[in-house]
Amino acid sequence: MFRKLSLAATFVLCLSTRASANFDFNSNCVLAYKNILSLRLNEGRQLIDKEKAQHPENSVTVLLDNYYDFFLILTSGNKDSFDKLKANKAARIDRLDNEDEKSPYYNFSIAQVNLQWALLRSHFGEYTTAGFEINKAYRLLQANNKKFPSFLPNNMPLGVVNVLLGSLPGGALKTVLGFLGIKGDTQTGVKMLEKLSADLPRSGYAYHYTELIYYLTYIQTDVVNDPLAYTKMLHLVTQADSTSLLTDYIVGYISLRTGHSSEAISRLQKRHQGDGYQSYPYLDYLVGIAKMNREDADCNNYFNQFLQTNHGVNFIKDAYLHLAWKCLLEGDIRRYNGFIQLVKSKGSLYNDKDKQALDEANDAPPNVILLRARLLYDGGFYTKAIALLNSKTLNDFSLGRDKIEYYYRLGRIYDAMDNDDLALKFYQNTINIGKASNYHYAATSATKMGAIYEQRKDYTKARNAYQLVLDLKNKQFRNSLEQKAKEGLKRLGEN
Repeated sequence: MFRKLSLAATFVLCLSTRASANFDFNSNCVLAYKNILSLRLNEGRQLIDKEKAQHPENSVTVLLDNYYDFFLILTSGNKDSFDKLKANKAARIDRLDNEDEKSPYYNFSIAQVNLQWALLRSHFGEYTTAGFEINKAYRLLQANNKKFPSFLPNNMPLGVVNVLLGSLPGGALKTVLGFLGIKGDTQTGVKMLEKLSADLPRSGYAYHYTELIYYLTYIQTDVVNDPLAYTKMLHLVTQADSTSLLTDYIVGYISLRTGHSSEAISRLQKRHQGDGYQSYPYLDYLVGIAKMNREDADCNNYFNQFLQTNHGVNFIKDAYLHLAWKCLLEGDIRRYNGFIQLVKSKGSLYNDKDKQALDEANDAPPNVILLRARLLYDGGFYTKAIALLNSKTLNDFSLGRDKIEYYYRLGRIYDAMDNDDLALKFYQNTINIGKASNYHYAATSATKMGAIYEQRKDYTKARNAYQLVLDLKNKQFRNSLEQKAKEGLKRLGEN
């Protein structure tokens, strides 16, 4: 989650006539900001340096410097760069501490620098320091909101932090934040951001819109699992910067995550490249996933391209796992085993995708029919996926794991096709035979049943389903599933 919410450390640019003397968001700074948000980092860097030469007292360059580092690390995923550049934080905070405390940008700017580095630290597993930085940022943003309630841009990072704090699964970062006594609310944060998406285009801060929809669309898709996330994204991006590589990412990523792999491929293959745009190997990895979902024969080319050009530490294990799957689907067991060894030996374990890839590499090979159905489902090819599974019966699978997954895949596909009755049937079958296993299938099925019953306003059954998640003892994805169940129970408590 933190990699994709890393834009939460937003800063605000405004016209010089509105700014105090040491926070002069003049046209040059606005242009630098837009270039950075478009991932034209070198052009942004040149404009920052120009501003420093012309107006050395303008402290907005501190924010621009931090934002440049932030995106440089995000797009590269390079830990060496992170380890080198994180030393810049202290000097930037010292500079901002000496600025005008009466400006709405004072607390806001210090909060943003803290929040950006907190999210980057979370990206690389430095959770304790990240927790203290989030605490600092949140308190500054709250104070700023009380002092300057009409300061519209403050709601961007404040909304993101509320979502982050309200949706964190159990783990090191949540433990630190719990110790510090800060809590957020997911629904409060979502409402804040959705309101801002309507207010920003009509305000003097419209140039923040692309940045806003970056994390709003992610939150709608991956945090609250809004069933209308794809439709909302298509509406939101109509007002976004069409020259921005970040906009390409938004459309491609949300399309992929919501079962629109063909649309993801189309946008990402036509993305802005060259002419000063930052290299972003991760996007080739996304194209590879989308093409594998669509059963394109050349999907491996994109995983290989990612592995060859990527200088980061994340998604390496998962890329090798997908290459292994391609070999398995083609019946090449020898090459499958070779790639599985690379899953085990290459990459890092900062990212949940890579942790899951290693877990799968240490398990028995997946059943080919179930793997195909899984990929087709992920791509949004539901008719093809359901036909594949309906050609089999439970007795066609020998492993207990595969029997559980068979019911689970049927439930997920019927759920996506809005056939709630069949989805509930197969989710219940999954729970019946899988509740004693360590796999996530039973617990995930219970969360999905809870969501269906909640939508039907059958709150008793919804509550029972969410409570079942907490009662199950499976180890796989336990923290995130329990958090989803708790969020569901919290919503039901309001009905």
